[in-house]
Amino acid sequence: MLYILVFDILLGNDCCGDSATFSPEHRLSIYFLIILCLIAYFYSSYRTHIAPPIQEVTVNILLLVAIVLNILMLFHLSETWLGPIGNLPVILLCIRMLIKNHQLFLNYAQTIKSKPMHGFEKIIWKFLSIQLLSKVPVLLVLSLPFLVILSAILLLFGQQPDSFIRAFTDTYKHGFSELDYMCYNVSCGGHFPCSVAAKGHPELVKPQRLGIRQNAPILCNRQLLVANAFEELIQEKMPATHRRIRRGYNKVGDVVHKYYDIFNNRHVADTIYILMKPLEWFFVAVLYTFDLKPENRIAQQYLSLEHRRQLNQH
Repeated sequence: MLYILVFDILLGNDCCGDSATFSPEHRLSIYFLIILCLIAYFYSSYRTHIAPPIQEVTVNILLLVAIVLNILMLFHLSETWLGPIGNLPVILLCIRMLIKNHQLFLNYAQTIKSKPMHGFEKIIWKFLSIQLLSKVPVLLVLSLPFLVILSAILLLFGQQPDSFIRAFTDTYKHGFSELDYMCYNVSCGGHFPCSVAAKGHPELVKPQRLGIRQNAPILCNRQLLVANAFEELIQEKMPATHRRIRRGYNKVGDVVHKYYDIFNNRHVADTIYILMKPLEWFFVAVLYTFDLKPENRIAQQYLSLEHRRQLNQH
C-alpha cells in the first residue's frame, strides 16, 4: 500500500517520465486485490485460532495470490530497484504466514475430540490437513474462481473482465508492458504534428516502417518522411530560413507536448493527418523541383548513418 500511495496512484502512462506501474484504467482491480491480501495477512498475523472453513480457505488463497502477485511485480519492475527491495520480503513474509496458518490448523486438529465426517465440511477438513506443499497447487486452482468472482464484483465499478491482466499489460516501459509501441513517435520535450499524425488508424495513415530518432524507435509513414525530407532540404539550401521555420515549429511542438493527453488519440491523429495532407503535397512538389533524387532523400529519413550510406550507394 505504501508503494501505491507514494509511487503509483498519481501516475499515468508516460513515455517521457515516470510511468504508472499499473494501467490507470485497470489499476482499481489490482488495488482492490492488494487490499484484500493485506487484510488476509494482518488477520493471519494477529489471530490465535482458526477461522470457519470457507473463511480459512479464503485467507490462504489470498496469501498465495499475494505471493504470485509479488512475483509478477518482481518481473514487471525489473528495470528498477523496487522489485528486489520491495517484493522479495513480502513474498517471504507471505510464505511464512502460510506455514503459520498450516501449523495453527494442525494444532487445532489435535485438540478436538471428533473430526467432521460428513458433507462439505469433511472435504475442507481433508484439504486443510494435507501437507503444505500439496496444498499449494490446490490453492492455485481455487484462486481462479475466486478471481473470477472478484472480477464480476469489480464490473460494477467500471472494470473489465480482464482488468487483472491488463493492469500489467496496458502500461509503458515495464516488464509486461504491451503499449511501448505508443512511445515510438514521442520525442520527449517536444512533440510534433507529423509524428503525432503517424499514430492514427493504420488504414488511413499507412505506416511504412520503423525509424530511429534520438536513439529511440519512431513509427514512420509517408507523410512524416516527406516532411522531414523537406526540412532537410531547406536546412541545406537556406539555413537561415530553416532556423526561423524550426523556431516556429518548436513552439507548435511545445503546445502539442503540453496537451499530449489530447493529441495522443487515434481520432485526433487522423484529423491532423488529413489537415497536413495539403502541406505534404506542397513538400513533395518542392522536393521534386529542387532535389535531384527526391525519393532517395525521402527514403533515407530516420535511418541510421550506416543505412543512409548504403542507400546512397545505389
